[in-house]
Amino acid sequence: MKLNRILGLAAATSLVATLALAGTSKMDFAQKYEKECQGCHGPIHQGGVGSDLRPKALKKKNREFLAETILNGRENTAMPAWNSTFSKDDATGMIDWLMDWKNTVELTLSLDEVHKSWTKLADREALAKKYPKAVDVKDVKDITFATERDASLVDFIDSTTGKVLSRHKAGFAVHVTVTNKKDPRYAYSISRSGKLTMFDIAAPGQPALASVQVGQESRGLAVSPDGKYILAGNYNPGGAVLCDAHTLEPLKVYDTSRVIDPDGQIGPSRVAGIADTPYGPYFAMALKDAGHTYIIDYSKEGFPIVGDVPNIGKILHDCFLNENKGEDFGRYFMIASQGSDLMGIVDFKTKKLAAKVYTGEKSKPHPGQGSSWFNKKLDKQLNATNSMNFGSVVIWDSPGWKVIKKIKTAGGGLFVGTGEDTPWIWSDCVLGKPSKYNEVHLINKQTLETDRIIKVGKKQGKLIDAKTGKVLQTWDATQHAKVPVNEKAFGKETILPMPDHLGKAVKHPVQPRLLHAEPANHGKWTMISEWTTGRIGIYDSETGKFIKYIENLTTPTFTYSVEHRQHIPGA
Repeated sequence: MKLNRILGLAAATSLVATLALAGTSKMDFAQKYEKECQGCHGPIHQGGVGSDLRPKALKKKNREFLAETILNGRENTAMPAWNSTFSKDDATGMIDWLMDWKNTVELTLSLDEVHKSWTKLADREALAKKYPKAVDVKDVKDITFATERDASLVDFIDSTTGKVLSRHKAGFAVHVTVTNKKDPRYAYSISRSGKLTMFDIAAPGQPALASVQVGQESRGLAVSPDGKYILAGNYNPGGAVLCDAHTLEPLKVYDTSRVIDPDGQIGPSRVAGIADTPYGPYFAMALKDAGHTYIIDYSKEGFPIVGDVPNIGKILHDCFLNENKGEDFGRYFMIASQGSDLMGIVDFKTKKLAAKVYTGEKSKPHPGQGSSWFNKKLDKQLNATNSMNFGSVVIWDSPGWKVIKKIKTAGGGLFVGTGEDTPWIWSDCVLGKPSKYNEVHLINKQTLETDRIIKVGKKQGKLIDAKTGKVLQTWDATQHAKVPVNEKAFGKETILPMPDHLGKAVKHPVQPRLLHAEPANHGKWTMISEWTTGRIGIYDSETGKFIKYIENLTTPTFTYSVEHRQHIPGA
């Protein structure tokens, strides 16, 4: 059955079920689930970051308790409180809908169907000829990408000034954006709605060149170091799509709708972590629900799977590569298993599982971009991940694969990042309590102790000495109302201009929620997103001191510095 017809059937089935169970609530439960819940709980409710919500898993649980969980959230997990947008009737209606939900349709990847959506938006070769060098910045490596999740935007920012150059509509909930390291004028974004878009960041306004719909829900991206191919990972339909990196033409699909999971059951698997490596002509793709990692050789005809590494763990998610100097640079694919509380270490050389690094019971590791650095004191390469369920940064060595230390932070986090020009690894606490999720902890890469804490309040920000409690810097953190702007046509795509002024000060500010620290401006700055306040804070990478804000954004999350990521394997 064709993909578009399948999607139509799924929508019709969801609508009937929603209307039948709505009761006193007027909420469209299927639509709400797809927009707000699917990312953590899965397209067929199988769980992941969040719990398994299939009827079989829910039938023994108390309905009132489940409805209460929706309204008030669950402490030390990724489950937030929804009482600001859900009434009690909405919560009980959602539980009724979940308990009666039937998985009537399972999607499978089809190269023909994906290929039909491939769209050329601009002439790549003509733009490259007309603008051989970057126009809006001195060098394309000066650019940082940012995502505005709830506005479905990808932004391009001049990292040397903080000026937003352009904001592009790129599909619902843009998840990540990456660059072509071989030819860094080309950037690519993937949205949770399955839209893959290619941009020319050297041309004026950073125009989109092409797009393709790789699935209904997607997550990961990786570009081969030779600049020829890009691999996009899908949650639904399960699998991955390999495209030409200069045209986005789909070349091959890797369907994972029928694979064996760690319990021996056959079913679909989402694809989460994806990485390329300088170690060889390989892509690694992690099968989230199957506990496998496939290794693809893109240098061979037909782009075959040349390695299948099983039994890593349950619920595979984020990944990164080691940065050991010399011949082992990028050799190890380190993938988080959130259902088994470990980091699986896949060896590209042997195409086998080298080790399992256990991060702590119920820790749910989430490295985000991860951290890898050389510790002079120990004379070892170290690596780090955050833990989602409680404040803990777990550090292990490579290639020994032994946990060196666990460092306590203020709450569960999603991202831990570093760079050559900062003495720290920067860990957020975004999943902690509201009183703590406004902190980022700066952990010394050599002593493995927390040196400083960035804490942004509703009206004032502080840089704090973690050992003495002394306030080293304060700054004005006044929140401003967003300035509305209208969408504009830009060639064959839609953009949103950047306002040129600040709105009025907000009378009732919210608690800032800080996440994802990314080195920028050639190592001089570190950018930290503020989800709830709609801005990105810029800090000095060496001292941690606040510099300024980029304002007028909507739920900013992931950022990606072209210059910084040039030096990181698989990023």
